[in-house]
Amino acid sequence: MSQSTSDQKPRWLKIVQGIGTVLAAIALAIAAILAGALGIDVSGNTPETPATVQPLPTQVVTIPNRGVREYTLPQGFGAEKGFWNVLFTAPTGDSRTSTYSGGIETQLVTAINTAQRTLDIVAYEFNLVDVTQALLAAHQRGVQVRVVTDDDAGFDAPTGTLRQLVEARIPVVIDGRRALMHDKFIIIDSLTVWTGSWNYTVNDTYRNNNNALILRSQAAVQNYQAEFDEMFTSRLFGPSSPSQTPRPDFTQDGVSILTYFAPEDDVLDALVDTVSRAQHSIKFMVFSFTVDPIGQAMIARAGAGVNVQGIFETTGSETQFSELRMLFCAGLDARQDGNPYRLHHKVFIIDDEVVVTGSFNISQNAVESNDENLVIITDRDLAAEYLREFDRRWAESRLPQGLVCN
Repeated sequence: MSQSTSDQKPRWLKIVQGIGTVLAAIALAIAAILAGALGIDVSGNTPETPATVQPLPTQVVTIPNRGVREYTLPQGFGAEKGFWNVLFTAPTGDSRTSTYSGGIETQLVTAINTAQRTLDIVAYEFNLVDVTQALLAAHQRGVQVRVVTDDDAGFDAPTGTLRQLVEARIPVVIDGRRALMHDKFIIIDSLTVWTGSWNYTVNDTYRNNNNALILRSQAAVQNYQAEFDEMFTSRLFGPSSPSQTPRPDFTQDGVSILTYFAPEDDVLDALVDTVSRAQHSIKFMVFSFTVDPIGQAMIARAGAGVNVQGIFETTGSETQFSELRMLFCAGLDARQDGNPYRLHHKVFIIDDEVVVTGSFNISQNAVESNDENLVIITDRDLAAEYLREFDRRWAESRLPQGLVCN
């Protein structure tokens, strides 16, 4: 979730925003008709000109014994091997948007620019200008672009850019409900899935700590496509969405992968089971962590000798709802993050080989009502990259100062 968006939407606001959305849609339709009659490009972009691609990766290093290619961006980190890529943001703490360039969105722009047939986007928030321009250019060259988004945080957000897509007659479906459409994933040409904690926004790219996991896997594509179709075609969100993932448990190139979609799947049970299986170590980086069973499972494993280390986003971590107090007062090595903005990861690393990531905040809203996705992937090489990110965040973390243990 973004730093300024609440988990719930008051009824009066929904009514007002609904009226505003209808009026805006009418205005956009009129503008599109006039533009078509006059031959005007209402997207504001030159169709023949692709979106600008930022600097290519620098400091590329290949690790021979692992077969992993690691690289840095001007403001980001990346690694790839076989069927996966992973990207991490690298916030500097600078609030000046003039310094924001060369982040992980440059890799997404490149991927969009090479798309040939389809781009299916599920976005909780969306305001990156270069990604917007890349989608408009893809649409102009004949790529089918489709979007699902949250109403408040996505389509109606004051700084959002999704209305530009509507102006270009790209179909955008909004959830239109009080709970959140909190997913963030993209399917490109039915070949590749982008998922992770990263919202496609300036904040999440240059201010907040995030990860994006890219999977070149037909099984992963089938699973995420089924979820996209439920929302885009069937208009099914939240608890009304059926649990019908084609291949929730599959193997890609010898790597075990589990995919879950909340709230229809038992994501909480899957997380508790994964944590409870830890034999040596549990490391986590979380934006929100307010669910007791997972915290209790961690305490139980710590009691069995498992090393537990965790980083909480500072905002909200000292409230009565957060698991920070329970873990810290139980003697576990729990800390608060050092980013002046937000640590937005939702990541667990188990026994240095199992990675849990996705959009799923560890909250009751994620369990019961929000649209979310989560991946559990067992790959020691991928885990090593998430451990590097954990070490970067751990180095700037700090012990809680305002907690009192009874």
